[in-house]
Amino acid sequence: MADTEQAEETQRADASTPAADEAVRDAKVERHAARLAKQIDAFARTHGGSAEGQLAHIARGSVRIALVGANGEWGNLVAPSYASAQRAVELAGLTVHDDFGGEFAAQVRTGPYEWSRMAGIQLGGPRNP
Repeated sequence: MADTEQAEETQRADASTPAADEAVRDAKVERHAARLAKQIDAFARTHGGSAEGQLAHIARGSVRIALVGANGEWGNLVAPSYASAQRAVELAGLTVHDDFGGEFAAQVRTGPYEWSRMAGIQLGGPRNP
């Protein structure tokens, strides 16, 4: 009798595992998204009060959120999944562009640091590794 009850409990636990796994994944995505949304909001406040962005897959499921502030300053955040990145930009109310080109790219302001890194030693900047 005890074996039958234990077997039934195991079957119930096994049957609920996919739903439980999905709930855990959803909660994890929501936590990552909330943290990223706070960082996006902080970036926007610091760089002119607003920002725009673009999502791009990088490696192993990670997604880069490229941000451009109203003042032309730019930065990147990395989300562990596309779902987290998408939810973060929704929470932050970020305008998202399909690609990093055209008018969106023209908003980016590069400073002396970026130019020296791009040109490397040719302009007296640090050596590129």
